[in-house]
Amino acid sequence: MGSIGVQQVPPAQDALYEIEDHPLGEARYLKVLCIGGGATGLNLAHQFNRHLKNVELVIYEKNPRLGGTWYENTYPGCACDIPSHIYQFLWSLNPDWSLFYATAPEIYKYMEDTAKRFDLEKYIQVNHKVTHAQWVEEEGIWKIKVLNTATSEEFEDWGHYLVNAAGFLNHWRWPDISGLKSFKGELLHSAQWRQEVDLKQKRVAVIGNGSSGIQLVTALQPEASHLTTFIRNPTWISTSYAQKFAGPNGANFEYSQEQRDEFRNNAEKFLAYRKEIEAEMNGGFAFAFEDSAEQLMAVNYITDVMRTRLGPKHKELADKLIPTTFGFGCRRPTPGTGYLEALTKENVTVELDSLAEVTETGIRTKSGTFYELDAIICATGFETSWRPRFPIIGRNNADLTEQWKSRATAYLSFGVHNFPNYFLVMGPNSPLTHGSALPSIEHLTKYLVRLLYKFQTQNYKSVEPYEEAVKDFIQHSDTLIMKTVWGGRCRSWLKGGKDEGPALSHPGSRLHWFQMLLEPRWEDFKWTRISENRFAYLGNGHCTMDAEGKDKAWYMDNPDLGYESIIY
Repeated sequence: MGSIGVQQVPPAQDALYEIEDHPLGEARYLKVLCIGGGATGLNLAHQFNRHLKNVELVIYEKNPRLGGTWYENTYPGCACDIPSHIYQFLWSLNPDWSLFYATAPEIYKYMEDTAKRFDLEKYIQVNHKVTHAQWVEEEGIWKIKVLNTATSEEFEDWGHYLVNAAGFLNHWRWPDISGLKSFKGELLHSAQWRQEVDLKQKRVAVIGNGSSGIQLVTALQPEASHLTTFIRNPTWISTSYAQKFAGPNGANFEYSQEQRDEFRNNAEKFLAYRKEIEAEMNGGFAFAFEDSAEQLMAVNYITDVMRTRLGPKHKELADKLIPTTFGFGCRRPTPGTGYLEALTKENVTVELDSLAEVTETGIRTKSGTFYELDAIICATGFETSWRPRFPIIGRNNADLTEQWKSRATAYLSFGVHNFPNYFLVMGPNSPLTHGSALPSIEHLTKYLVRLLYKFQTQNYKSVEPYEEAVKDFIQHSDTLIMKTVWGGRCRSWLKGGKDEGPALSHPGSRLHWFQMLLEPRWEDFKWTRISENRFAYLGNGHCTMDAEGKDKAWYMDNPDLGYESIIY
């Protein structure tokens, strides 16, 4: 048996390599640009201020005020169908919500109060619209063009990192109907409401039966002389979210002063109440699988509920309105408290025929029926392709609009191949129909903070997901989603308004999303270093925990420190 020789390798010595004179963990300066001053922008500002050092954050908001969708959407009846006590930041709790399901004005006030309370307004430049973004490879930065909409001045800015938090349901659009702009009466879009418009005793048309259309019909039916709702597709009108905590039959209700005082003064009870509601919202994922017993039960139950609410005199309407070709959840279920009841009123006409044209005085359907109208309201939604409204140019002049021409694809919803140092919030395949968006935004922000901390303290110039990682995620997502109701044949904004094709939803439950983000897979990213030596960031042998005044035995306080993300 022969012997094994061990070759002695001398330590590497390079006369050109010099130790960087800084401690391990030193935070180099980073500048982060954020597009959008809505909920995500506020959360970023708070968490960056709380958890990161030496980071300059600039948020550009196109509107005159912060708040995002809750600033923009002011149509009658606009509200959140998620319980108010779980539609709030965990770091900015509000014990004083007036209603179980908060109205848009109250949510907007919450956003505004949160910004003031935590001094976040200083990060946000309102009336500033980003019009162009370009990655500069040599410098490892993004350069953007910004238009000050108040002064018409255009200028440039730069940042190491670009966060796109402009929102998904943000780019509203008019429907493609012949003659729409020829109408001489009031022409409105739900996302661009004019408060001075008075619709009392008017002949009103509402086009669309998504969330906005459903809320508008419910709110306007009592005051219109006649209301005609044009419905293109059947839809599931569900019971209220977290109904067991709502009022009778899922109705909204007002919190008493006594309840609010208890929430304010009893933190333990307040937390327990919020957790009960949140747990209820997180417990219903099994129904999403197309052939599951839970899906069949949901279809039968909601069908019965819809027929009961419409009543025996409206069987024909129920037959037309209740979906039979796709499962419950293929389109986002809308609670619509009072909506079905509104459809049965004498001053309401439900029209399921396609629209042929709009004239100066009304709407004509394909079958020839003509409706004389005083006002047309388009509740026809948004441009939902995720393609940006302005040029975003990445590595090697990759154009994001062109790259996403046929379909938007991203790593775990946020990372885009060819676009280094770019982070998209609530992008394709995020949990857009999985309950309250705010906890999802908070978990995604935690991921970004961890990524930026690594980027900042380990001296990286750029980071982007590998193309193979994006493709693998999309393959997994598409395959699983085709087993769910989201993969069914229904027209949905998750499919860009089409009835076929991949539904760009998260391939799992809401808790699945949270757990997925706990432990980043850094191996899925291409990291470009500033220094040639990968360990240059280790510095001069000292670390930030050596600094004067720091606890030199911090690791002894909590024996579980470092194990937090291990979950079975």
